[in-house]
Amino acid sequence: MRLPMSDDGSHHWDAVFASRDLDTVSWFEETPTHSVELLRQQPGSVIDIGAGASRLPDALLAEGRDDITVLDISREALAVTRERLGSAEGRVAYVVSDVLSWEPSRTYDAWHDRAVLHFLTEPANHAAYVDLAARTISPGGLLVLATFGPDGPTSCSGLPTARHSAEDLAALVARAFTLTHAETRIHRTPGGSEQQFTWISARRTDGSH
Repeated sequence: MRLPMSDDGSHHWDAVFASRDLDTVSWFEETPTHSVELLRQQPGSVIDIGAGASRLPDALLAEGRDDITVLDISREALAVTRERLGSAEGRVAYVVSDVLSWEPSRTYDAWHDRAVLHFLTEPANHAAYVDLAARTISPGGLLVLATFGPDGPTSCSGLPTARHSAEDLAALVARAFTLTHAETRIHRTPGGSEQQFTWISARRTDGSH
């Protein structure tokens, strides 16, 4: 979970990753099973937005993927991932950036975001996010997106968050993507609480937006 873009944002998240046991943070998943299942719809390259120290690249490597990019505003978080993966150099690329200020140098077959978008609470940032995803995902490629649901938290790690229904997310991405799947799921945190998430999958419609 990352706050997009500012020096204050990077300092905030660097402090989180430097000061906490990463298997105790609320968004931790030992095995990101649902993300992997949804990404199986699209072979090829994957970018994980707000990757943090997620175990998703580990799981994708185990499935035979060899073109994975992890992007996060926190250098500390990506250092944890790089150290953990070690021998995966060449198959995993690391990008330290706030998502909205990032300028991609290539396209990807799949874009995965579990819990970055809900830190973007301004409508203008929603539009910028979708435009970026549309530029970054190859035509016909896959968008996998998860945010706090309508009954989910209103804040995370001291920062305000937005909440979205499946209808909200479908409308948000409609100008560049065709919805293929939507659902509500409950994430159980390491501390035992429950968080409602809305998940969608969508296909990039064409090369324009």
